[in-house]
Parts: sequence; C-alpha cells; structure tokens
Amino acid sequence: MKFLIPICVILFFNFTVLAHDRDKKNIDCHEDSYFSFYHCHRTLNRMHLVGSSREKRTLTGIPKVTDGDSIRIGNTRVRLFGIDAPEANQNCTFRGIEWLCGWEATNALANIVGKHWVTCIQRDIDRYGRVVAVCTTGPIDLSAWMVVNGWARAYRRYSADYVKDEEKAQNAKRGIWRGDFVNPWEWRRPQ
Repeated sequence: MKFLIPICVILFFNFTVLAHDRDKKNIDCHEDSYFSFYHCHRTLNRMHLVGSSREKRTLTGIPKVTDGDSIRIGNTRVRLFGIDAPEANQNCTFRGIEWLCGWEATNALANIVGKHWVTCIQRDIDRYGRVVAVCTTGPIDLSAWMVVNGWARAYRRYSADYVKDEEKAQNAKRGIWRGDFVNPWEWRRPQ
C-alpha cells in the first residue's frame, strides 16, 4: 500500500506532462496530446501577446470592460481603435431629461463581449501607454459594433474607418443619437 501512492502520483504527473506539451508560438492554447482536444489555460497568464515591434502584435483573452471604448486583458489596457465613446460618468439628454449615456455605452460593450474571448490587433500605443487596437469577438469588430449601434463616435481625428457606421447610427437615431450629447473628446477637456 505504501508503494501504491507514489506510483499513482508518478503516473498522474506523467500524464499531466504528456497532456501539456506546449507549442512555443502559442503559450496559452494547445492541442492536448494525451486526451486529443484543443484547450486554453486561463491561469496566471490569461493573455497572449505575440510578434515583434515590426509585426502587428496580437493580444487575446477574456477582457474586463473599462468603459465604452476601453478594455483590459490581463494587465494590458486596450483602447479600441478609431472610436470615442462617452466617458463612463458622462450624461446625455433625451427630450430634456438627463440619462447616463456613458454608463449605457460601457454596458453595451460589456454585453457584446460577455465572457467571450477577444482578439486585438495592435495599431499603436497611446500617450497613456494603452495598446490601441482593432478588437474582435468572433466575427464582430467591437469598434464597428459600438459605432453602428450609436454607443460611440467615429474618432475622425485618428481614422475614417467607422464614418459610414456612424452615419447609419445617426440616421436611425440609435444610442446617443436619439438625443443631445457633448462629443466625448470635448467633454474630457478641462473646463
């Protein structure tokens, strides 16, 4: 009996090692060689950042939504490329009544992301040290979705990619377009 426990531990350890041969290119997700299925680890390092400074870098993980145009994957702060959403504590008006449009924009992004994996392709790094990226969950471009549903403006200062989506939202009076609002970049300016 006293030999059975060490043998079980050794066998378990060997199967665990066999099951977790990792490809150096993809540290978090891999084919399980023992059980023959593909899976990902969400332990200490929930994100995967690959590529050199000359290549486009890719960041993947389950994000936490910070506001309508910002997420966090692991310890990396990500700003969605090409859009500017109302700040989390920004108000808008609808028929003379104030409403929490920034809070609703944040919730809209949180609802579309849910607990899904997001993939972000870096475009730049902003002055606050955030990765500026085009992020998708499945086939959905998060920036396009936020703009076409009226929860963010196309940030023309940096990109024209989402201008047509903004026109659709404005014509349909979706999200912030159903009432009056201050552009997020103006609202942030010191008074």
